[in-house]
Amino acid sequence: MGIFDNKYLKPFKNIYLLVLIVFVVWMLFFDAHSWLFHHELNTDKKELEYQKEHYKNEMAKDNKAIKELSTEEGVERAARENYYMKKPNEDIFIIEYEDSIAKQKQDE
Repeated sequence: MGIFDNKYLKPFKNIYLLVLIVFVVWMLFFDAHSWLFHHELNTDKKELEYQKEHYKNEMAKDNKAIKELSTEEGVERAARENYYMKKPNEDIFIIEYEDSIAKQKQDE
């Protein structure tokens, strides 16, 4: 009665099968180019590609804002809308809706 007489352990008599199993386990988990390492790198790559697209979109928005602010009318409109500036002979009326007031309270 040997150790490999068990019907479940009989395939492990073959040295080639043992070497193949050791090789596969080594390559999947322990090698510098392992599957785990590549999986982590692919996850990082996807995240970086998403961030790249996000920043490209932000740059497009910023370039649009720069283009609008490069004209005199754009600067005047931004000053009026964002900073409530006015000409000396004008009056400004700020109209707030109920839903915008509720949003401001939630943000605080």
